[in-house]
Amino acid sequence: MWTPVVAKRLPAFYRTAFKFLGNSADAEDGVQDALLSAYKHLHEFRGESQLSTWLTSIVCNCARMQLRRRPRHIEVSLEQPTNEDGEYTLSERLADGRPTAEDECGQAEMKARLRELAGQLSPPLRRTFQLRELEGRSVLETASMLKLSEGTVKAQLSRARAKLTKSMRRAFAPQRRRIATETHCPE
Repeated sequence: MWTPVVAKRLPAFYRTAFKFLGNSADAEDGVQDALLSAYKHLHEFRGESQLSTWLTSIVCNCARMQLRRRPRHIEVSLEQPTNEDGEYTLSERLADGRPTAEDECGQAEMKARLRELAGQLSPPLRRTFQLRELEGRSVLETASMLKLSEGTVKAQLSRARAKLTKSMRRAFAPQRRRIATETHCPE
């Protein structure tokens, strides 16, 4: 009586366990556990229902027990690759690539200082720098607006950048020296 029922209902038992457990390996384990448990307790079968119904309830109970034994939280290594190519780790995918508040503050300070120093350039260099770098115009647009040749715009832009670089270095040199002194010299 046992063998024909099990053979006939085995696929249904696997489907039942799979619904609970979500993968075929665990479903197979669940069905095996259920059949072993049912065989050990066969003498408790009272015949009040069909054998297949009794076995199905045991499969359900074993699948539930297997779910309870699963860890509640899955532990994943942050250094484990997250795709087949091994291109990115979880920590790289979770990292926030946006600038920090400190970075944004530093950039704002740098831009303010740059605008201030750009205001000290001669009017032709300042206008060329403003159109090209601050407003994002192309060399051709800048030349057209200023009624200059493209070569002249490029030369003025180069001179403006060189002067601003020199001014920025001078402006930030005392701050760099102060930071270096604070971090390297004991008080």
